Amino acid sequence: MILLTPSQRARLLANGRMPDADHLPVVKFFNPFGQGTWLATELDEDGDILFGLADLGYPELGSWSLSEMAAIRLPFGMGIERDLHFEGRFPISVWAEAARAEGSISAAERVLDARAQREGGAGFGRSG
Repeated sequence: MILLTPSQRARLLANGRMPDADHLPVVKFFNPFGQGTWLATELDEDGDILFGLADLGYPELGSWSLSEMAAIRLPFGMGIERDLHFEGRFPISVWAEAARAEGSISAAERVLDARAQREGGAGFGRSG
């Protein structure tokens, strides 16, 4: 799977040029076989270092390597996946707060999806 579309890459790079802003997540990655969810908001000019919210057992803000993520090999020849239906409707600070309160990005997604529904939105995809 292609982890970033050209449009997502462009948005992440643009966000990376404004590192102090509270960006909406552009893309969600997940491990289809277990633990591991990442919400990326920014990409460094080097085209490899992403910033956002990562959850490998405990959600925390930080940076990670796109190339290292792409190199992960899972069972059945699979790798880390991109959630094709994800829409980051809340700033990363809201995601981080909800993920810490709920214990994971996945649990936060359910809470924030319900919030978006109450506020008149259609919610966002639940893959991963």
